[in-house]
Amino acid sequence: MSGIDERHPAIAPRRVTFDWAGTPLHWIPDEPVATHFINVLHLLLPAGERWFVHVYKQTLPLVQDDPRLHKEVKGFMGQEAVHAYSHQGVLDRQMLAQGLDPRPLTRRIEWMFTRLLGDRRPLPLMSRRRWLDVRIGIIAGIEHYTAALGQWILDARELDDAGADPTMMDLLRWHGAEEVEHRSVAFDVYEHVAGRYWTRFVAFFLGVLALPLMVYAGAAYLCRADPTLRGVRPRIRDYRRAVRRGLFPSNRFMVSAARAYLRRDYHPSRECSTQRALDYLAVSPAAQAAAGHRAR
Repeated sequence: MSGIDERHPAIAPRRVTFDWAGTPLHWIPDEPVATHFINVLHLLLPAGERWFVHVYKQTLPLVQDDPRLHKEVKGFMGQEAVHAYSHQGVLDRQMLAQGLDPRPLTRRIEWMFTRLLGDRRPLPLMSRRRWLDVRIGIIAGIEHYTAALGQWILDARELDDAGADPTMMDLLRWHGAEEVEHRSVAFDVYEHVAGRYWTRFVAFFLGVLALPLMVYAGAAYLCRADPTLRGVRPRIRDYRRAVRRGLFPSNRFMVSAARAYLRRDYHPSRECSTQRALDYLAVSPAAQAAAGHRAR
């Protein structure tokens, strides 16, 4: 029987680094469109995870009465900061170096997080505290999906079978494992600070309903900006083909994850597997190199 506490595993940032010199632009061989569907994560995550940290800096005083949760939030913030830096490295040193410039789109994404979801209240009568509660709820919903996707990428052997670049797979799986590891923190923060089911329900849809549109818009931009594709656009059949090959999660997977989150008795500790995450982190080249450097 495992002695792991699924709700409260130890959470600490791992200072990983990645060398992108040998990673091709289309890191899933012969699958440029499927590659760019997944590459949308690199567009969204740097700005999104910096926004998480910004919001949680405002939240920390509200969880001081729970020392364990306060410590977990600080660990969560440390991990998210490293995630943002690591995915930014893909944009700066893997895409740009091979002629694909993501900056016109990432500037818009940055605007969305800093302005649209920033500290300014969207409605005049909404209090600052209520707007903070909504944003904490949005983060809880997003974190549910990042944990579900983290578990998916840990188990997606089809990507290995397709010859996906090992450095990119290590980035995605290290990140996915940490998302599984800290999956309870955002939800526990929401329950501690706000706790209203209907606010959680509405915030989930605010944060998640736009996801399919962002994935398609991001993939369309990357295909258009890709100097080797000459204006190719992703099509629905490209997405379906990627799903059939196991290279991308299906709509059924995403809907099932949403249904789980919207149960009134939902808690993230009952989803995914911390042991599975730790098993990968024990063999991840980047995580093990970071652990060795830290031990010296």
